[in-house]
Amino acid sequence: MRNRTITTAIASVLGFSSFAFGASGAEYEGSGLLLVLFIGFGSIIVAAQFIPGMVMLYSMLKGMMSATDKSAVSK
Repeated sequence: MRNRTITTAIASVLGFSSFAFGASGAEYEGSGLLLVLFIGFGSIIVAAQFIPGMVMLYSMLKGMMSATDKSAVSK
Protein backbone atom coordinates (compact mmCIF):
# COMPACT_ATOMS: atom_id res chain seq x y z
CA MET A 1 0.00 0.00 0.00
CA ARG A 2 2.77 2.43 0.94
CA ASN A 3 4.75 1.65 -2.22
CA ARG A 4 1.71 2.41 -4.38
CA THR A 5 1.16 5.74 -2.59
CA ILE A 6 4.75 6.81 -3.16
CA THR A 7 4.59 5.79 -6.82
CA THR A 8 1.35 7.73 -7.31
CA ALA A 9 2.81 10.81 -5.61
CA ILE A 10 5.94 10.77 -7.77
CA ALA A 11 3.91 10.24 -10.94
CA SER A 12 1.59 13.14 -10.15
CA VAL A 13 4.49 15.50 -9.36
CA LEU A 14 6.28 14.59 -12.57
CA GLY A 15 3.07 14.82 -14.57
CA PHE A 16 2.16 18.29 -13.36
CA SER A 17 5.70 19.64 -13.61
CA SER A 18 5.60 19.32 -17.39
CA PHE A 19 3.41 22.44 -17.50
CA ALA A 20 6.16 24.44 -15.81
CA PHE A 21 8.79 23.21 -18.24
CA GLY A 22 6.55 24.07 -21.18
CA ALA A 23 6.39 27.80 -20.33
CA SER A 24 8.02 29.87 -23.05
CA GLY A 25 8.82 33.00 -21.07
CA ALA A 26 7.46 35.20 -23.85
CA GLU A 27 5.60 37.38 -21.37
CA TYR A 28 8.81 38.96 -20.01
CA GLU A 29 8.40 42.74 -20.06
CA GLY A 30 11.76 43.88 -18.75
CA SER A 31 12.50 45.92 -15.66
CA GLY A 32 9.92 48.42 -14.56
CA LEU A 33 10.22 52.01 -13.49
CA LEU A 34 10.20 51.17 -9.78
CA LEU A 35 13.20 48.86 -10.17
CA VAL A 36 15.15 51.54 -11.99
CA LEU A 37 14.27 54.11 -9.31
CA PHE A 38 15.25 51.68 -6.53
CA ILE A 39 18.65 50.97 -8.09
CA GLY A 40 19.19 54.69 -8.74
CA PHE A 41 18.34 55.56 -5.13
CA GLY A 42 20.77 52.92 -3.88
CA SER A 43 23.49 54.30 -6.15
CA ILE A 44 22.93 57.81 -4.80
CA ILE A 45 23.30 56.52 -1.23
CA VAL A 46 26.56 54.72 -2.09
CA ALA A 47 27.95 57.80 -3.86
CA ALA A 48 26.96 60.07 -0.96
CA GLN A 49 28.73 57.81 1.55
CA PHE A 50 31.88 57.63 -0.58
CA ILE A 51 32.91 61.26 0.02
CA PRO A 52 32.87 61.15 3.87
CA GLY A 53 34.64 57.81 3.71
CA MET A 54 37.47 59.28 1.66
CA VAL A 55 37.75 62.25 4.05
CA MET A 56 38.01 59.86 7.00
CA LEU A 57 40.61 57.71 5.21
CA TYR A 58 42.66 60.82 4.44
CA SER A 59 42.46 61.92 8.08
CA MET A 60 43.56 58.49 9.34
CA LEU A 61 46.50 58.34 6.94
CA LYS A 62 47.48 61.90 7.81
CA GLY A 63 47.42 61.04 11.51
CA MET A 64 49.49 57.90 11.01
CA MET A 65 52.11 59.65 8.88
CA SER A 66 52.53 62.72 11.07
CA ALA A 67 56.06 63.26 12.36
CA THR A 68 55.13 64.69 15.73
CA ASP A 69 54.41 62.36 18.64
CA LYS A 70 51.32 63.62 20.43
CA SER A 71 50.59 62.19 23.83
CA ALA A 72 47.00 61.47 24.81
CA VAL A 73 47.76 62.07 28.49
CA SER A 74 47.26 65.67 29.60
CA LYS A 75 49.69 67.15 32.12
